[in-house]
Amino acid sequence: MTSEGPAARGSFDVHLTNFEGPFDLLLQLIGRRQLDITEIALSQVTDDFIAHVKAAGSSWDLDQTTQFVLVAATLLDLKAARLIPSGEVEDPEDLALLEARDLLFARLLAYRAFKQVAAWLGDTLASESRRVPRATGLEPHFARLLPEVELTITPDQLAALAARAMAPKVAEVVSLAHIHAPAVSVTEQAGVLVDRLRRQRVATFRALTGDADRLTTVARFLALLELFREGAVAFEQVSALGELTVRWTGADSGELEISDEFDADPDDQTEGHRPGPTPEDSTA
Repeated sequence: MTSEGPAARGSFDVHLTNFEGPFDLLLQLIGRRQLDITEIALSQVTDDFIAHVKAAGSSWDLDQTTQFVLVAATLLDLKAARLIPSGEVEDPEDLALLEARDLLFARLLAYRAFKQVAAWLGDTLASESRRVPRATGLEPHFARLLPEVELTITPDQLAALAARAMAPKVAEVVSLAHIHAPAVSVTEQAGVLVDRLRRQRVATFRALTGDADRLTTVARFLALLELFREGAVAFEQVSALGELTVRWTGADSGELEISDEFDADPDDQTEGHRPGPTPEDSTA
């Protein structure tokens, strides 16, 4: 059984008048402000480290020595900054030391954090080395538990299903025929207006359309225009956008021929559309 030397322990003991123990514990107390840096004899700490390196002989650790030099320099700068009077400082160098006080503490805390993380990573890697991944397949009694995939269709049927699923979908066309209201005959509404005006002689447009819906109102308005064109009615309106009065001026009996151009299908080219003159007509 062999014992570890001082260098193998990763730290060394410090023997001061106000502290005795590992150097890492000393750094923790300083970082937590539980021990004032101004009360630490850094020269004694340096002597203890030199004695530690000499005791290690040829097995001294270069990384440990480098870390100690860095930490010792940080502690020295920190102690120098703490020893400067806290009154008004005129020297720019002294002022810079005061401003760097918190930065030095931050460096000390960062060193402690890195050291703790390194220790955690080392322990984790050591524990992970005992874990070996499985390199073989399932054991036979476990492999039999997996259900076998059974396809009840042929490869051609499967290909047809895949093609149908990936084929672009045809946009569905929605019919609008059901939202159109039934057509209202202008000729028929003209007959209704003629019958009323022959009996009443005078009526307002509001009274003539009081019992009609929107489409019927439009049809009766077009019928009045046709009656006006035939000279059967006259319009009176006292003011702009005022009440429109319709007066009957046609015959008291007989049939009126009302054009059915509003009742014809726009797509049908019939005589009721009254087509304009053609080039042949103008030349004739």
